[in-house]
Amino acid sequence: MKKRVKLLAVVLCLLLFATMALGSGSSGSGEDKKISDVSSGASSTEETSTENVTTEITIGEQVLYDENDIKITATGLEDSWLGTELQVLIENNSSQSITIQARNANVNGYMVPTVMSADVAAGKKANDSLTFETSGLKECGIDNIATMEFLFHIFDSESWDEIVDTDVITVETSIAESYTQTYDDSGEVLVDTDGIKIVGKGLSDEDSFWGPGVILYIENNSDQNVTIQVRDVSVNGFMVDSSMSEDVVAGKKAMSAVQFFSTDLEENSIDDITDVELYFHIFNLESWDTIFDSDVISISF
Repeated sequence: MKKRVKLLAVVLCLLLFATMALGSGSSGSGEDKKISDVSSGASSTEETSTENVTTEITIGEQVLYDENDIKITATGLEDSWLGTELQVLIENNSSQSITIQARNANVNGYMVPTVMSADVAAGKKANDSLTFETSGLKECGIDNIATMEFLFHIFDSESWDEIVDTDVITVETSIAESYTQTYDDSGEVLVDTDGIKIVGKGLSDEDSFWGPGVILYIENNSDQNVTIQVRDVSVNGFMVDSSMSEDVVAGKKAMSAVQFFSTDLEENSIDDITDVELYFHIFNLESWDTIFDSDVISISF
């Protein structure tokens, strides 16, 4: 558990640093800005909403994985300051110490960041949790969890040799059959190619949880797990560094943002972001093979 505490501390420090670095820039408007024009010529989409549920949300105890002398059982749901925790009991009946992490996690069809790294010595048990971060849930407009999907990445704690990547695991909550998640895909369509749809939703203000940047809604309707990044980003005609790399598994959706570094904006005397130019680089999540590069896209605010 000491390793887990250290890992969580490092993650929190990195999150704090990123927030300070990205959130200190300025879009100059004091509020989010809508997109006024996109040169790609794709049509805009309509806005939808999410239903609300007020009943208590629970799960039944269930075995998530039971192979390689490793058994993982989901025991319940709890809320914490960091997010919603899927509580798990891990039983390591193998002869090696193991570490268990999560990959490709999504909630109600939206990709959501998680925290989990559980170390369990040979022949021992551990109570741990897979945490779905509150910030990620809010960014996607998720008020209630109906379904969770993920896979476990399990490896030897000493050698780091992979033991197994499990099949995709689905956990349904008590509202799964009655709850319908809808998706806010409103905005300007920037890309709609080979099953990948990217919608620009506007420019976030410096005080929002995004920090200054272009907010994106992404749909992966292809049969491949993909990573989406940006290239050759400029703001008001000046080349700038940016932060955006989003993994979206097949059939799922994501909310993301092309975030700008405050130092670049300050060095180029950019107080008000009026236009952004970039292109998207889309590649296979597992093989890293390029799927396609979009045309250069000019966005005005």
